[in-house]
Amino acid sequence: MESRENRVLYVRLPCNPIFPIGVVYLSDHVHKLFPDVQQRIFDLGAVPPLDYAKGLDAIVDEFRPTLLVFSWRDIQIYAPVGGRGGNPLQNAFEFYYAKNPLTKFRGALGGLRLATSYYTELWRNLGLLKRGLKRARKYHPEARAVVGGGAVSVFYEQLGRSLPAGTVVSVGEGEALLEKLIKGEDLAQERCYVAGETVPRDRLIHEKPANIEKTACNYNYIESIWPEFSYYLQDMDFYLGVQTKRGCPHNCCYCIYTVIEGKQVRINPADEVVAEMRQLYDRGIRNFWFTDAQFIPARKFIDDAIELLQKIIADGMSDIHWAAYIRADNLTPELCDLMVKTGMNYFEIGITSGSQELVRKMRMGYNLRVVLENCRDLKAAGYNDVVSVNYSFNVIDETVETIRQTIAYHRELERIFGVDKVEPAIFFIGLQPHTILEEYAFKKDILQPGYDPMSLMPWTARKLLWNPEPLGSFFGQICLEAWQRNSNDFGREVMAILEEKLGCADLEAALTAPVEIKDKQLTAVR
Repeated sequence: MESRENRVLYVRLPCNPIFPIGVVYLSDHVHKLFPDVQQRIFDLGAVPPLDYAKGLDAIVDEFRPTLLVFSWRDIQIYAPVGGRGGNPLQNAFEFYYAKNPLTKFRGALGGLRLATSYYTELWRNLGLLKRGLKRARKYHPEARAVVGGGAVSVFYEQLGRSLPAGTVVSVGEGEALLEKLIKGEDLAQERCYVAGETVPRDRLIHEKPANIEKTACNYNYIESIWPEFSYYLQDMDFYLGVQTKRGCPHNCCYCIYTVIEGKQVRINPADEVVAEMRQLYDRGIRNFWFTDAQFIPARKFIDDAIELLQKIIADGMSDIHWAAYIRADNLTPELCDLMVKTGMNYFEIGITSGSQELVRKMRMGYNLRVVLENCRDLKAAGYNDVVSVNYSFNVIDETVETIRQTIAYHRELERIFGVDKVEPAIFFIGLQPHTILEEYAFKKDILQPGYDPMSLMPWTARKLLWNPEPLGSFFGQICLEAWQRNSNDFGREVMAILEEKLGCADLEAALTAPVEIKDKQLTAVR
């Protein structure tokens, strides 16, 4: 097909109202290469649920696409927050660990509602994809569908079985794939496969993404193809996404980012990032979320972060706020000063454990002593806002002593920033395919190759919601007590109860990891 014949409709499937940066960047990239291609964005995240089908029909009838690009963000649901039908983690823990039969029954009912909601959403999204493609083929019998996004990149092998034959299943970034689709070129070398026609190559997700240099998104163009864009401009408290880099060089045992985005960190030029922010700034946006896997993934990228923040100041955007995931071991006093001056008012650090021994075993690449030193520098630079610290208990080789060390570490963070400023976010890992933790589960016979990672059946879900014995039941009881005490401050309650029951280690013990003599239990995915 010649590019002038293509009419591309991007459909962001329903999810929480998070700015759909994926389809925005894809459509911007296509426009820069093929300015004659007609494009539209339709975001079901900004549409009431009862209007999903009607709204999709209307946009297909109006636009008559030849190519439908579906973006699917979320599938896995294990999280300590409210969501589908309630709190997934609480439902699961009540069902698995509660001693009171009434509480266990409540957990079972909650889990049933959760499973019903989960499978309903799964079938609904598949139904919307099929509906949109079928309707588009009324106008263009040759119309094709592409489906990608975070959920698809993780579960691409399983989802392909349910998609219409001929649907292109995209893994990871989609720019290079769309280029070839629009040109009518062969897709054999792209990170994709065609449902019902080809099968995914072995270890497809581990292949390197295309090295495409990102330029500033043209929001004048985006506004012209996305009538609902203003939805995200109405609430000035909303954080809009801006990407400064792609890729993550680390090997954290449970993380899928490094697989999807690749280990090669690709920096977006600072001038282009600032030019993109300026366009949003001129539309009234003052809150930005840097959507990178990590804002400063390694020390060699410190200079790039400094350059970006200096250019934000030089551009005159002095009244903004921003937030990001940050590896706090990569901060410097100069960077801390620039972060405060440019308006960083929230950041997340995913240290997972406050025990250096476990950080090493999980291949996190952190030096916890350095993290503390850099947090002190950040506080000295004038940072007085919130830091969210992600802890994932019981990931691998957790002991009573490593729990006590994590408590000691957390208390030191509170001494640095203030108790009210440090929010402990307690996660239990939702085990995902293609990760080092999955390999570990196979080796330990916790999971068997061929299992269904999308299953929410209790016998599978209990293994995928990673909380193995011998400490699994202990953590279950701790969490149940924390929800009973104060469900609105779950993280702090968990830390308090753990300290009441186990005490607090000496901080120096948390910061010191004994040299391992035995064979390593986790190996990086090759």
